[in-house]
Amino acid sequence: MPTAPPSVLAPGSEKEFPQDQQGSAMEHRGSSMAKRLATLLSGLVECMCFAGVIFGWASLVYVLKKMHYFEDLCMSAAANQTSNVTDCSAQDEQFSLIFTIGSFMNNFMTFPTGYIFDRFGTTAARLLAISAYTTGTLLVAFSSAATALMLFPALTFLSVGGILFILTNMQVGNLFGKHRSTIITLYNGAFDSSSAVFLVIKLLYEQGLSLRTMFLFMSACSAWHLIRTFFLMPRSHIPYPLPPGYTYGVSCHKRSRSYRTYEEQRSPKVLDENDAEDSDNLHADPALEENSTNKGLVGIGDAETAANLKAPAVVSFWSCVFSKLFFWHLVWLSVMQLRHYLFIGTLNPMLTQLAEGDATLVSSYTNAFAFTQFCGVICAPWNGLILDRHKRGHKKEGSSQGVPDSLADLRSCVLSLVITVLQCVAFSICASIPVLPVQYATFILQVLSRSFLYGGNAAFLAIAFPLEHFGKLYGLVMGLSAVVSLLQYPCFSLIRGPLNGDPFYVNIGLVVLMFLALVNPVMVWLECKRRQNEHNIAGSPALTAGKKEGLESSI
Repeated sequence: MPTAPPSVLAPGSEKEFPQDQQGSAMEHRGSSMAKRLATLLSGLVECMCFAGVIFGWASLVYVLKKMHYFEDLCMSAAANQTSNVTDCSAQDEQFSLIFTIGSFMNNFMTFPTGYIFDRFGTTAARLLAISAYTTGTLLVAFSSAATALMLFPALTFLSVGGILFILTNMQVGNLFGKHRSTIITLYNGAFDSSSAVFLVIKLLYEQGLSLRTMFLFMSACSAWHLIRTFFLMPRSHIPYPLPPGYTYGVSCHKRSRSYRTYEEQRSPKVLDENDAEDSDNLHADPALEENSTNKGLVGIGDAETAANLKAPAVVSFWSCVFSKLFFWHLVWLSVMQLRHYLFIGTLNPMLTQLAEGDATLVSSYTNAFAFTQFCGVICAPWNGLILDRHKRGHKKEGSSQGVPDSLADLRSCVLSLVITVLQCVAFSICASIPVLPVQYATFILQVLSRSFLYGGNAAFLAIAFPLEHFGKLYGLVMGLSAVVSLLQYPCFSLIRGPLNGDPFYVNIGLVVLMFLALVNPVMVWLECKRRQNEHNIAGSPALTAGKKEGLESSI
């Protein structure tokens, strides 16, 4: 019998495997990696082309106005005027209301859709996503100026379907071990970049393609979503770390018995060399494993599994909810998210006003905005890199002082939180300047700020609170911030009413409000000092004894 190479022998095992078993194993691992890459790339395309399309609303509004949606509101407004100037503020208000409801549902539905995903698995969640998304695209396709109210449920269905697409795809990072955080962050960026889809629709519409044809094509893509669901996605969830020989999706052939025997014999080595490293990464880097976006509820299942393997959590869920850290983080997220949503929802009327009604200029700037949104997939990982690099520095400094890794992780959040706030302040200041060319800088700062906002949100929740509560806290903070985002409609009504279409004073008020978000990093810094003082008081002179006491107290 031929001798197997030492690299394929289990540790301490004297067994040898026939060459055909080794060949079967090698062939299976090759096909498994190809399948994982297909899952990764197809998931990236799915997130980039479908998940967050509603945030390209400004481009679609341009098309809808060309198709005379809600144009009767302009006519009724003009009837009350003595001049020949057409007032379409009521039309803009209706479009703003549609986006307000759609963006609200995108955040508010994070908690219930995350529960569906955790409770019923990937297949059930994706079938619901496909049904909702198909319904939304069909409603837009068969709407017209006479049935413009169909846009209200259409955008809601697109939001629910899109958030489920990103939730079910986030777990794909589990297939790639130590690269998990990079993939999760990349998917979050793809979600942001998907807002450029409506730019493509706008450009194709200007070339003569009808809106109905394009949305019917998006609806037909449901067949592709179904193929991914059954062949490239698991029925339940992708575990982390991966067990040896893990497979998923419908397979056209079964593994041979010789491969199963071979894999079972070598599984200790697989666990020792591969999964042990991934398991270490899971506990050593909790900040980046959930760094996302929109969208980190995929961590619920992992957190609950981890919680079952450890002692019960000392900190309860409700004590986390009523803590100062959670409250000020909610304020941090809510005020900046409100600023972003109001900007996106009012972009078209703002550009129309600054361009003095020049449709060509409005189209050009709308295209520029949508193009910068596409760059979200490039900008999203930057916050994770800053967080990770800063965290390693604190860990090196803290290890010499006996500081726990959890405290070093929390310290690393301060810089990320401050940078995110300053970016949003700069974006808000540029948006307040009523000069059209300045809006190019506004677009760049907006996509940077938005990319940092959602990744930083998930990373902070994963670091500051127990991992077993991450999913619930993430869903809760997104849902509560969605309620605050409803204030964008009263702000828009204020601009169109008492302020006579001039958003300057509302923008200045939002700039001042942004500074309220700086309280969050200050509270985190004070909490770090408090924990450091407690650690210094509780620590013993001997470092090893201090570590032992800290371990016993945590258990």
